[in-house]
Amino acid sequence: MTATDPAMTALAHRWSALSLLHGRIEGRVEHVLQAGHELSAREYSLLDVLSRQHDGEGGHLQMRQVADSVFLSQSATTRLVARLEERGLLSRYLCPTDRRGICTDVTEAGARLLGEARPTHNAALRNALDEAAEDPALAPLVSAVYELPGAIQPV
Repeated sequence: MTATDPAMTALAHRWSALSLLHGRIEGRVEHVLQAGHELSAREYSLLDVLSRQHDGEGGHLQMRQVADSVFLSQSATTRLVARLEERGLLSRYLCPTDRRGICTDVTEAGARLLGEARPTHNAALRNALDEAAEDPALAPLVSAVYELPGAIQPV
């Protein structure tokens, strides 16, 4: 296979369409979360991931697990957690199951803000997907998103 191979060119175009869809959605979500809740899309994602933890063995994520779940490096995740901790939205503590690890949890204020932001996030996501579905190059990707197990269904 060479760089001018038609199959590789088609694959590159598909990848470009996927990147475009992601960028449009993330841009829309970022804008409405910032405007309505003073949260970035990354901050929202982090709060959302941490809000789904549970008590008991293995129920709380360590910082490296948090980094993996929000697709950031450990250092970027640490800075993000520190910013949210300064705002009183997260807390950090020594993990009870591994004294070498630091666990992170959503505070009451963080859970409240997440609850307020979730409808905004979901509406922006749906609007961005609906808008993208009108673009013939993106419509198949939008359909694929809706067909994923557990995905939201179009109205």
